[in-house]
Amino acid sequence: MAVLIFSIGLIGLAGLMIMATRSNHTAYLRTQATFLATNMADRMRANPVGVWNNAYNKTLPTTATQTCDQGTPCNPAQLATHDLQLWSAQLQTFLPNPSATIACTSAQTGYTPVGTQVGMRPPYGGTCAMSITWDERGIAGDAANSGDTSPQTFNWEFQP
Repeated sequence: MAVLIFSIGLIGLAGLMIMATRSNHTAYLRTQATFLATNMADRMRANPVGVWNNAYNKTLPTTATQTCDQGTPCNPAQLATHDLQLWSAQLQTFLPNPSATIACTSAQTGYTPVGTQVGMRPPYGGTCAMSITWDERGIAGDAANSGDTSPQTFNWEFQP
């Protein structure tokens, strides 16, 4: 009888460990999505002219390629393409089956900068909406999702 009770306890403990491992992996993926979102927001803050000219308004993954280095410097639109290319590669590396969209609008700014005003701080009074979607495995014990993948989404509205 004691062996039976002990065995049931071990089975319960094994189930608990599986659930903890899946929860840990889910938290890891959500942390990666948050890190990747802030990384792209920082890239956008560093390129205000690209943001003003809507060069970051894209859906990813992207196949566009752009090389920017000391020998071949980029203009703001090319830098935005380069940033999106690198970000798309990071999304593919760190999240399972990712997709993302960025949409910026200057509707709330009340003005359009001209010439050198674009590069001044604060450069952008509008807002950007970022959405990152990836697949996660279902939670054990949930008969509807166990073993299946379910899409998860990280939405963020910010001012670059």
